[in-house]
Amino acid sequence: MNSLSRRWRAGVCAVFFTCALQLLPGFGARPVRAQGNSGAAVEGALFLLLPVSARAVAMARAMTALEGPESVWWNPAGISRVSETRAQVHRGEDLAGEATSLSLLVPGGSLGAFGLSYQLTDLGEIERRDSQGNFLGTVFIRNHTGVVTLASQFGAGVSAGLNLKLVQQRVTCRGQCDDPGIDATNLVFDAGLQWRDVLGLPLTLGAAMVHVGSDVQFFNAEQSDPLPSRLRFAAAYDVARHFVDSAPLSAVVAVEVEERWRTSGSPALYLGTELAAGDVQALVVRAGYVFGADLQVDGAAVGVGLRYDRIDLGISKSLVTNTTTGETEPAYLTLGVAF
Repeated sequence: MNSLSRRWRAGVCAVFFTCALQLLPGFGARPVRAQGNSGAAVEGALFLLLPVSARAVAMARAMTALEGPESVWWNPAGISRVSETRAQVHRGEDLAGEATSLSLLVPGGSLGAFGLSYQLTDLGEIERRDSQGNFLGTVFIRNHTGVVTLASQFGAGVSAGLNLKLVQQRVTCRGQCDDPGIDATNLVFDAGLQWRDVLGLPLTLGAAMVHVGSDVQFFNAEQSDPLPSRLRFAAAYDVARHFVDSAPLSAVVAVEVEERWRTSGSPALYLGTELAAGDVQALVVRAGYVFGADLQVDGAAVGVGLRYDRIDLGISKSLVTNTTTGETEPAYLTLGVAF
């Protein structure tokens, strides 16, 4: 088993760095188009940037240096120490639409951990009518994401993880339609690292490259757009470890910087705090603040988490007011069960 474990961990590292080396040259050489006079890069599949899980929303997306089942959507290395089979359901709603996510995580012993996940992003429906206002049909916009996650631990508290994602964007029409619909399918990679207890301190460092893959192409190569690839660097520090040694109490402060892969110079900054008390039965209070994130207005978010035996419940809400509707976004909900 020890020999198999060593080969598995070496394989995870090999896949991680092979993907990085193969993808870097192509992305570095590709020109980036601009949108209007703003200078913002035109990117496809922007729904990949939307936050997933109540914990992530409350922590203002400062997730790359944190462990937990939500890590499959942020930094796959964060599931490497999963010790029991766990299922999670995430539900959220924002300006883009409604998103429902499912995850199943399975510990692999000395091999690490495995995960299977799926997300449906429902961007809504549009009615088609003729010049007289007669109903012709309905256009549906749905995005599907399937994820396979592999993660493993290495010496000195280091973990590595890899996501292999199949992303499909579909626009379909029912009724009297000139075109039944279009779709685009992409193979997308995430890869991440975490280093825990750095220099003997209650400090975790994290890094990830996410949403890396071929351009989104609905019609032809000339009309394709690159994926919203991002680089993330983060640190999380448990302040409570300086005052108490017991695990049931933690006070984590997380800081994260996210930068565009192709056009640097406009980094986003995420700050999050998480105070947890308890073990089998626990209460968690979270708060965070976002600066300059894509698809998210600068501002604060809050949330709470409850754990009772094998059930986890998380609720969070952004406090930012939508400039279009004048209201804040609906609450995000996460439900998890351990088996």
